[in-house]
Amino acid sequence: MSSVLHEIPPITEKDCFFIAERHKSEFTWPIHSHKEYELNYIEGGRGVRRVVGDSIEEIGDYELTLVAGNNLEHAWEQGSCKNDDIREITIQFSEHLLPDSLLARNQFSSIRKMFDKARMGLTFSMPAIMKVYTILDNISKNQDSMEQFLQMIKVLYEISLDPGARTLASSAFAVAQENHESRRISKVKDYISAHYSEEIRLEDIAALVAMSPSAFSRFFKQHTARGPMDYIIDVRVGNAARMLSDTATPISEICYTCGFNNLSNFNRTFKARRGYTPRDFRAMFTKNKVYV
Repeated sequence: MSSVLHEIPPITEKDCFFIAERHKSEFTWPIHSHKEYELNYIEGGRGVRRVVGDSIEEIGDYELTLVAGNNLEHAWEQGSCKNDDIREITIQFSEHLLPDSLLARNQFSSIRKMFDKARMGLTFSMPAIMKVYTILDNISKNQDSMEQFLQMIKVLYEISLDPGARTLASSAFAVAQENHESRRISKVKDYISAHYSEEIRLEDIAALVAMSPSAFSRFFKQHTARGPMDYIIDVRVGNAARMLSDTATPISEICYTCGFNNLSNFNRTFKARRGYTPRDFRAMFTKNKVYV
């Protein structure tokens, strides 16, 4: 399997961010990664395929997605899009654009939480896009660098309040860090990460934190918005996606390595979670990864 292109964006230590506006008829840049954060806006790209980690989706007429560093693999591919005038605004910035001392302030708490979620890729709802559309348009045209900076902070703040924003890649694929969760949740997640290939019973993980299975299920869902067994499946699918994209291991072997008890169940579950069969998912990553 090929490696992922590692992009080096044209940002110097003296720059706050890099902005590029393009009108294009097709997407040709392969799956890539970089340590910088990237906010990508696309207009007129219905049918374009967005790849972020192990998430593969077709976008609509408007798209706004934030990928927050951590070398998370991503790309926008042509997909079924037929439009020959697609507008794209890409803003790349350092993770240190807003220092930790500032993000710790109450006024920036929503942006800090957004950055944490965006380590798995974060796509925003249409109401949020419409709220910042004019600002994004002005940023790309503004010649005053200070005004650009202030407008950028405004965009980050507005989209950080979006209740319809949703994460994309699975936590297993993105290796995202949960910095603010309880110790009991962290203990259980660490156990699942180490034992996802084995049988994991609800009773066993509940016992890790000295709780009954029913109480633990409620506790886990309250903190993670999903049940513990559902989370285990996500971890297994995420690790399977990583193996499919990064190795030549046979799919049948990946199935059992990642904790699934039979191939048909693995194929069915993977397609339900990722939208593609394991074979099709691997084929898409294989043809788009390059080494430079």
